[in-house]
Amino acid sequence: MSAHDSNSSATGFPNPEPGENGQESVNVASGIGENAMAGWNGDCAISIKSLWKVFGKNSDRVLAGDAADLDKTEILDRLGCVVALQDASFDVGKGETFVVMGLSGSGKSTLVRCLIRLIEPTAGKILIDNKDILQYSESELTELRRTKVAMVFQHYGLQPHRNVLDNAAWGLEVQGVNKALRYDRTHEILELVGLKGWEKAYPHELSGGMQQRVGLARALAVDPEILLMDEPFSGLDPLIRRNMQEELLRLQQELKKTIVFITHDLEEAVKLGDRIAIMRDGKIVQIGSSQDLVLNPIDDYVGEFTQNVRRDTILTADSVMVAPATVAMSHLGCQAALSDIQANPSSAAFVIDESRKYLGILTLDRASWLIQSGVDSLNGNLEDTTPSVPSTAPLEDLIPLSMVSSLPIPVVDSDGKLVGEIHRDALAQAISQKGAAS
Repeated sequence: MSAHDSNSSATGFPNPEPGENGQESVNVASGIGENAMAGWNGDCAISIKSLWKVFGKNSDRVLAGDAADLDKTEILDRLGCVVALQDASFDVGKGETFVVMGLSGSGKSTLVRCLIRLIEPTAGKILIDNKDILQYSESELTELRRTKVAMVFQHYGLQPHRNVLDNAAWGLEVQGVNKALRYDRTHEILELVGLKGWEKAYPHELSGGMQQRVGLARALAVDPEILLMDEPFSGLDPLIRRNMQEELLRLQQELKKTIVFITHDLEEAVKLGDRIAIMRDGKIVQIGSSQDLVLNPIDDYVGEFTQNVRRDTILTADSVMVAPATVAMSHLGCQAALSDIQANPSSAAFVIDESRKYLGILTLDRASWLIQSGVDSLNGNLEDTTPSVPSTAPLEDLIPLSMVSSLPIPVVDSDGKLVGEIHRDALAQAISQKGAAS
């Protein structure tokens, strides 16, 4: 029952055409595409369409004629206008953490402020739940800010004369929630962000990280659907910053908010983001998962951003796996498995059941010994020297496995079904290879 017997074998795997080293890589581009949409559940929370922000007296002329096709410097020289956002478009899925990053002056902070109209865009659309908030009246915009969208800034903006409880409850107070209810809600949120017991403390008594937790609690207390976070951790010491990143990951796992997170730090973007948008001179240059950006930078600018990233922490098993070369069905027995191994040729076969669940590995030597011993059943007779790994496992977790065995590493999906294999040389190449702009 070789995986090469027909166009689609009984194992359910397509028969690969030989590529490098006699193996065919699983469609890496497809895998990247799926990773690029991590966090996306099909429902769109925010949709940005051709968003512009131009500062200057002649802003209307920027959008007329061929001026819209000029770059930021040319527009400034010709029209005397500063373009902060230039034709930006993207969607953010419900429950997704969408990170926007870029150097200073790239437009990322202007972008996030436009999303809540703290800065008024020059042109374009901002759709939240399919409604263009640029068409909102003042009362509708106020309601949006009070109930649906909350913002967390780098500078916490805590009121020094209010204690932690009252600072965190401030949004609910503005909403008109009575004192008992808002305090009950705020106590829950303060415990959630690790500030239980600090309710009566004042801002000057707190560390920077604790003050930022109060700011986060204030945003969460109103239970918004969307969180906009403008470099909230950039002013913190490195250790506190890492702690706050971990805290946000924990909270997001529990609360599943839609988050737009602004940062200039790639390591932070990679750690927090389901997808990352890289900005340059007011434009969205590329959007994708961290793996997508590392493997397929669209130009040298993105390539420079990602060139020093530790690839073993970014790339996952599905980026380097290939289609399994030899797969045997457990119910067909040892003799059939041996035939599969000899037919490819190969030194081992991955054994699966009828639902394609990975059961273990059978080497050529082991198969021959079992048959000589009169044993044909594979139940309880497989080797476990090469454990399977999930397709989402970072490459850094695979390095120790590749060192202890020359056999390929089996890769399984979330249901334990075999989806691929990883070879030691491919793993080494992926980790050492520098990303090249396409």
